[in-house]
Amino acid sequence: MVHSLPITPPAEHPWATIVVLLGAAVVFGAIPLGMARLWARFVSPAKPGLQKNATYECGLEAKGDAWVQLDVSYYLYAIVFLIFDVEAVFLLPFAAAFSGLSLAACLAMLVFLLLLVEGLVWACQKGVLTWS
Repeated sequence: MVHSLPITPPAEHPWATIVVLLGAAVVFGAIPLGMARLWARFVSPAKPGLQKNATYECGLEAKGDAWVQLDVSYYLYAIVFLIFDVEAVFLLPFAAAFSGLSLAACLAMLVFLLLLVEGLVWACQKGVLTWS
């Protein structure tokens, strides 16, 4: 005779699990913040002063305008990298289940790959991948 563990019934309310997990997330986030606040209040000494309350307390005074115009090619390069990096995640399940897929699924993945190649060709034509 095989003994099985008793099956517990699901929660009475369908949102009960989500509410419990949300509560746990709030508690796990609030505990370190509360401990840091207590540490700052009771253990670390307060050191107010001109240098401590200054905008930049690292010792370097700000010179000139803080607005720096960055080259957009860095952002384009990063976006193209992210696009193709994330798309590789979608290719992994396809590769793992390739032999068991239908013709329609293979055609859908072929269209997906053609769109990726089109994006890569577009990025090369626009010069996004040329680093200068």
